[in-house]
Amino acid sequence: MASLSLSLVQTALVWEDKAANLRHLETELALLKGKTQVVILPELFSTGFSMQTEALAEPMDGPTVQWMRVMAQQLQLIITGSVMIKEEGHCYNRLLWVLPSGELGYYDKRHLFAFAGEDRHYRRGTKRLISSVNGFKINLQICYDLRFPVWSRQHATNGVPEYDLLIYVANWPERRRLAWMSLLQARAIENQCYVIGVNRIGEDGHQIYHSGDSMVIDPLGEILFTKKDEPCVHTVTISKEQLQSYRQQFPFLRDGDAFELLP
Repeated sequence: MASLSLSLVQTALVWEDKAANLRHLETELALLKGKTQVVILPELFSTGFSMQTEALAEPMDGPTVQWMRVMAQQLQLIITGSVMIKEEGHCYNRLLWVLPSGELGYYDKRHLFAFAGEDRHYRRGTKRLISSVNGFKINLQICYDLRFPVWSRQHATNGVPEYDLLIYVANWPERRRLAWMSLLQARAIENQCYVIGVNRIGEDGHQIYHSGDSMVIDPLGEILFTKKDEPCVHTVTISKEQLQSYRQQFPFLRDGDAFELLP
């Protein structure tokens, strides 16, 4: 039965300095060659959670996306994380899923954090992205999406769940860490899946502190890993056999309500 190794990169980000962030992350990622299959970076990992889209957003062939492609090819692993992208006159907080071949998929953040003005600088996405690797289906989401359970709600077609792992990349402030941790566990329990949340640490350009609290959670809601305040690169291996065994033992998803997600 399949297993999948994923590495969480919890790190401080240099405010609005792409070159500094990419240099640092390149050093961290180089140590993971041959040790993992997927690397998960925080939300807006090259800039921090900035609203300076006019100055910092780049096209899909820009330097950050090219860096992700080069690193994925050199290290022969998948890299994911969100980037400030400009396309057809609009800016998106875009999560990229970059394969070693250079191919990529992307997900545009659906729920924009109006409290910080994100909705005035970015356009929201309308479609989910579920990727597949090593027999695992992976639902990829971004930060504030975590507060809206309908958007991540598991579909089960003919008894087969839509995905096995839910990933959130984030810049989630320490002052709301209880919500972050509680909601990650809730998403795992209600969707009968593994959940991974990868958050940054340190102060951003507005002196808002982030404690990290990156987490790996199993389908029972048990915390397999978490780390507060400190930088870390942690690799976890998840098991499809354990997941399927739990779903067969407790077939809760078949009792769920039918629904459709609208744009």
